[in-house]
Amino acid sequence: MPLRFLTAGESHGPSLTAILDGIPAGLALTPDIINKELARRQQGYGSGGRMKIEKDTVQILGGVMGGETTGSPIALLVPNDDHVKWKGKAIEPMTAPRPGHADLTGAVKYGYKDLRPALERASARETTMRVAAGAVCKHFLAQFGIVVGGYVSSIGEAQADFDDMPYAERFIRAEESDVRCPVETAANQMRAEIEKTIHGKNTLGGVIEIIALNVPVGLGSFVQWDRRLEAKLTHAVMSVQAIKGVEIGDAFENARLPGTQAHDAIQMQKAEGGMQNETFQSFNLQRATNRAGGIEGGISNGQPIVIRAAMKPIATTLTPQQTVDLASGQDAPTKYERSDFCPVPRAVPILEAMVAFVLADALLEKLGGDSLNEIKPRFDSLRKATLEDLTMDNLPHVFWGNV
Repeated sequence: MPLRFLTAGESHGPSLTAILDGIPAGLALTPDIINKELARRQQGYGSGGRMKIEKDTVQILGGVMGGETTGSPIALLVPNDDHVKWKGKAIEPMTAPRPGHADLTGAVKYGYKDLRPALERASARETTMRVAAGAVCKHFLAQFGIVVGGYVSSIGEAQADFDDMPYAERFIRAEESDVRCPVETAANQMRAEIEKTIHGKNTLGGVIEIIALNVPVGLGSFVQWDRRLEAKLTHAVMSVQAIKGVEIGDAFENARLPGTQAHDAIQMQKAEGGMQNETFQSFNLQRATNRAGGIEGGISNGQPIVIRAAMKPIATTLTPQQTVDLASGQDAPTKYERSDFCPVPRAVPILEAMVAFVLADALLEKLGGDSLNEIKPRFDSLRKATLEDLTMDNLPHVFWGNV
C-alpha cells in the first residue's frame, strides 16, 4: 500500500491535523522528533508577526503505542494558539481578492460569498502539518542512512556561490544562519535584500535547494509515467504554496548544452579494500559529475538527488495592489492580511518534508514489508551499481521471437 497523508484545518481554526498512513511498525517515534522540525519551520529572517504568536507542538493521537509506530495510520494534531483571538468574533467581509492568491479562483470554483474560506485553507499555515508528517518520514529514512537537507541559494538578487562545499556542511551552516544560507557573505546580502523589502512594504522570493544523500539505486521506475521518481518529487515540491518552478539537477543549464556535455559519464572505480589482482567484480560504477541530479530514466542512480525550487514573492503585501471589490464591482486596493515579507528561509523544512515523504514512499514501494525489522534486511540486500551485481550473459538473442 502506498504511503499517503492528508491534512485538514484552517489558518485561524482551532487546530490543524494530519493522517499519515503507511509507516511500518516498529519505528521509535516521540513528539520531540516532530517538534524539532516544527520549530525549524517557524525560524527565518523575514517572517511575519504570527511566528511570534504560534509555538507549534504536536500531539500524537494514534498510530503510536509505547513509543513505537504500530503500522496503523498516525494521527497528528497541532493547536492554533491564535484561534482564541478569532473564535466568535465578528469580522469584516473580505471581498477584494489579492492578485496571485487563491482568493478569486477559490471563490469562482467553490461559489463562496466571502473570500475568507479560500484564504483560510489556501494559507501556508497548512504546511505545519506537512512538516509534521514529513518529520516522521525523515526519521524513517534516517534508519537507512538516507538524509534529506536543504538551504537557500538565492533571495532576490543575492545569490550564493557554494564552490565545492560538501552538502553535509551546507546543511549545518544553513541552520546557523537566520536566512538559511550556508555562505556568510551571501547570507549578509540576502539579509540586506529582505531589510530593503520590509522598508519598502513589499515581499521577496528566492530559490531553495533540497538534497537527498545516500539514496540507493533503484527507487522509482520508467515503466509508467506516474512512477517516475522526478515526476513524483516535482509534483510534491510544486504543491507547496508559492512554489512556481522546479528543476532536478542542472536541468535548465543542461538545456543549453550539447548531449556530450550534459550527461554524467560512467566510470569504473575499484571497490574499497580491493587488491591489485582482483577480478572485475570488485569495481563500482561511478560518476565524476551529477548533472542529472541523482535520477536517470525516472530511477534514482545512487548520486545525491538535487532539487531546486523557485519561490515567488508571496501575494500579501503591505503596499496595496490593484484589484476589484466583488461586492461593489468597483476598482479597489487590496487590504493587508498579516503575512511574511520573505518566506524563503522558512520554506526550507517544508520542502524537505515533501521530498522526504516521496522518498519514503518510493523506498517502501521498493522494499515492501509491514515492520522495520522486516524491511531492514531487504534494504541491506538491494542490488548496487557494481559489476558484480550487474552480471550480463553476453549472448545474442532473437528480439520478439517467441511472442
